[in-house]
Amino acid sequence: MYDLTPQARDRLAALQRTFEEASAHMLGYPVNFNFDYDEILPFLNYNANNVGDPFHGTNYRVNSHDFERDVVGRFASLMRLDPEEAWGYVTTGGTEGNMYGLYMARELYPNGVVYFSQDTHYSILKILRVLNMRNIMIKSQDNGEIDYDDLRETIRINRDVPVIFMANIGTTMKGAVDDLRQVRAILADLAITQSYIHSDAALSGMILPFVADPQPFGFDEGADSLAVSGHKLIGSPIPCGVVLTRKDYVSRIARSIEYVGVMDTTIPGSRNAWTPLMLWYAFEKLGYEGWQDIVSSMLEVAGYAVERLNDSDILAWRNPNSVTVVFPRPSPEVVSKWQLAPYRNIAHLITMPHVTRDMVDEFVDDCLALAAG
Repeated sequence: MYDLTPQARDRLAALQRTFEEASAHMLGYPVNFNFDYDEILPFLNYNANNVGDPFHGTNYRVNSHDFERDVVGRFASLMRLDPEEAWGYVTTGGTEGNMYGLYMARELYPNGVVYFSQDTHYSILKILRVLNMRNIMIKSQDNGEIDYDDLRETIRINRDVPVIFMANIGTTMKGAVDDLRQVRAILADLAITQSYIHSDAALSGMILPFVADPQPFGFDEGADSLAVSGHKLIGSPIPCGVVLTRKDYVSRIARSIEYVGVMDTTIPGSRNAWTPLMLWYAFEKLGYEGWQDIVSSMLEVAGYAVERLNDSDILAWRNPNSVTVVFPRPSPEVVSKWQLAPYRNIAHLITMPHVTRDMVDEFVDDCLALAAG
């Protein structure tokens, strides 16, 4: 009988202690630690594989395609897209979702130019290199939103080629949202007839649908594809996300693979069947009102964090409908303990569902103590 050695068990125990300690001081990254998937753990006992397109059959029947279609439909409704017109799948995370959106744009407009701002996620430049797409970086405003004047002028200069716009629906460092209405107005004013907008809504895609006055972000405002993360606001022990687009677009790139009996429309072939179950379970358990309450609580804690920092003479601010609180870069000790995400002279904390007022207070006290010391 084979088994782990005592040393191997000790190593696992040490890792678990590390995870527990680090989880108690997680402020800088947009991940939610408040989740419980015990009810669906039995499905880890199966070699389940969501190979291929979730909207077509497959010879491999140990899959959760039915639940994945449900997840796509729920996300489509939140992103203001008729589920009957929607296509999508559960991805490994935001980078894959953004790659799929830009891949779709490239297939529709092979000679298009991609426009994105300085505050766009670092993965976009990597994706553009992989896809070999022409691109131009646009200036950002101080709050992280794209500079619309620079965008207009740059598109005007290159108005003879299709426009592919990479929209930030919540930038990484400042939580800024690019206004899709302004972008569409620029395209209309310049008489651009060939365009495509992909929205990176990794975090804010699960915030804006639940607030009273959201910035323009969805398909009703001009998005052609959109990516949302699952391990961020929803929470998951495995990074995941959802990419959405329109069925009509996908039909142009689909091809049939006979030996697995699937349509090849996704970026990977084999895909795990576990994350669609988790996302389905989270929606089924909490429902719209549950997520609305969670988002409301997150925004309330974010407001408290700004107030608490400013009352302590630490200049802090946040964008509308954002749980990302920006402030001057603190000491290395604070950055390390609270796992902050610093960039140049700033850092941020993100009030995810596990972040409490008490955590904010402890963080501010650390900032003050180490600054004084």
